[in-house]
Formats: sequence, C-alpha cells, structure tokens
Amino acid sequence: MKNSMHHPGITLRDIAKKLGIHHSTVGRALQNAPNISLERRQEIQKEARQMGYQPNAMATVLGHQRHAHEKRPISAEIAWINYWSDPKELRTYREFDLYWRGASLRAEQNGYRLEEFPCGNRISPARLEQILLARNIHGILIPPHGHFHPLPADLDKIHWEKFNIVRFGYSVQVPRTHLVTSNHLTCGKLAIENMWRLGYKRIGFVSTEETHLNFRAGFLLKQVLQIKEQPPTFSFISSDNPSTQISLFSKWLKKNRPEAILTDAPSTREMLAKLGYRVPEDIGLAATSVLDGNADAGIDQNSEAIGKAAMETLVSLMNHNEYGIPDVVREVLITGKWVDGMTLPPR
Repeated sequence: MKNSMHHPGITLRDIAKKLGIHHSTVGRALQNAPNISLERRQEIQKEARQMGYQPNAMATVLGHQRHAHEKRPISAEIAWINYWSDPKELRTYREFDLYWRGASLRAEQNGYRLEEFPCGNRISPARLEQILLARNIHGILIPPHGHFHPLPADLDKIHWEKFNIVRFGYSVQVPRTHLVTSNHLTCGKLAIENMWRLGYKRIGFVSTEETHLNFRAGFLLKQVLQIKEQPPTFSFISSDNPSTQISLFSKWLKKNRPEAILTDAPSTREMLAKLGYRVPEDIGLAATSVLDGNADAGIDQNSEAIGKAAMETLVSLMNHNEYGIPDVVREVLITGKWVDGMTLPPR
C-alpha cells in the first residue's frame, strides 16, 4: 500500500517521473487547469496524494500575487443558464447585467469564458444537459428567476452530480446549491438608518410579491432594536390586479401618512404620481436598488461584486472537484451601500 503521509521531499518532478509525464503537466493538473481532462487531473491528483505531496504555501501565495492581475489564455467555458421566457429581458435589469459583467471579468482572469445559454422555451433541461456535456462544460451559473420567469419544472431532472453549480439569490429554488446574493437584511437596516439620518420618521415599506423577506426583516429589525423611534408603517402591494392595487395603495397612504417610502417596486413612483403625490415634495422615495428601483436614493447592492463573488465561488468548486448538490449550502452575502439622491433630500 502506498504511503499517503506527508513527505517534505516530494516534488512535482518526482510525481512526473512516477507517471512518465512532464512536471509542468503535474503542476497544471494540481491547479485544476481546464485544458487538462478531468480524468487526467484526477489521476495526477490521486498519485500526488498517495505520494504525500504537499505544496509550498509561500510559493503558492507568491504565484497568486504574481498572476493576480494577468488574464490567462481562455481554455474552457462556463455556462450562464438563462431560462427567462424572453432571454434578452434578463440583462435589461441593470443589476443582473452587472452580475454578468462581474462574473465574466472574473472568469477571464481565471482562464475561462462565460457563455450565455438563452434557453427560453426552446431548450429542455434534458437537451441542455446533452449540450453542456458535449461541449465539456461543467461549471454553471444560474441567474435570478422570479415569479414571472419561473425555471422549468423538470430542471431537477438534470444529473447535477456532473456539474459545479452556483446560483444567484433566493429566487432560484432548484437546484439547491451554494448561492451568492445581496445581504438583504443588512441593506434593509442600512436604508432605515439613513432615512432617519435625513430626518424621516414615518417610513413606509412598499413591496411586490417577489421581494425577499430579508429586506422586510431588516426594515423591521432596525425598528425593534431602537424602539424609541416611530414604528414603521408597512404595506404589501400586490401586482396581480393594477386597478385594485392603486385603490388599496391610496387608502394605505391616507391612513398611514408616510413621510417617506422605501420600496423595491419601480411602479411605486408612478402610482404616487397618479394619486397626486409629488416626489420628493410630498413624500420622499428610496429604493432597495438604485439601479432598477426608479429612485436615485437608496441602496446600491454592489451588483458587480456579487457577480465576481459568484464566479470566484464557482471556480473554487471546480478547483476542488466539488460536484452536484452539496449537503451543506453556503450563502455568500455581499453588503450594499447607501446612496443619497434627489428623491429623498434632507427633511
């Protein structure tokens, strides 16, 4: 039986000699270079473990520092799976476009190319799996899919154990893999802190059905932690029936008399205008996303950083041969920042 204990003297050349290959091939395989087949990488990595090889930590750090800002030659693809009914609509959202841009940039820096697969209603999950495997693509990013753009019901039929997968946000329920998203809870608290700072006390929260509960939780939690402050007003605005929605919204405004509103719904500003309220003269307005929320005050969710973090997470899974749906799901949360704007001037 081969000894798997650590032997300080074992080098890349020793492993290469044992396998009858060049030492540079061993080095690339241990770094999970995508231009070496998965089977060959696993064979070399197994032999390295059995021989007791351990990398030089300082040399690894220096190598990363030396190549941190270099673009490596593109040698493999990573899939961005777009199952929106109109795939072109996805990146009309500025947040999601920045997800793409951040992920694409980080992919290139790691020697990959991010390739979009606009499936829509044309490509079934089974067919998609065939295409990905035929092109030797194992890394997958799944962008957000909301109430109006559900993922296919049979997506769980894909053999996920053949792929490394990272999803963006909580709207993607299948597959339940590691995810990267905005820290909604912190963003909700951050918004209230700054709206108070600007002099607003009676603050309403207007949301759509798609709003993740953590935004609301952060909004309410900040109030609980500082109970001396005016409790928030709260509203859930359904988007299913526009005529009913505007009527309910009008009644809510008259009952609660908010000085300002925090919202995730771009239509909030339009509804206020229809009811005769001016922004910001009558009611201040802040958005949970200043990119897509139709208000220039609110939260910048650092969307490009979310895209970069998603790709970094995926490359890490690929480098460590972590396939399929994990037993323990990791959530990588990116903290946003507050942006002052004309829709919410100091009171």
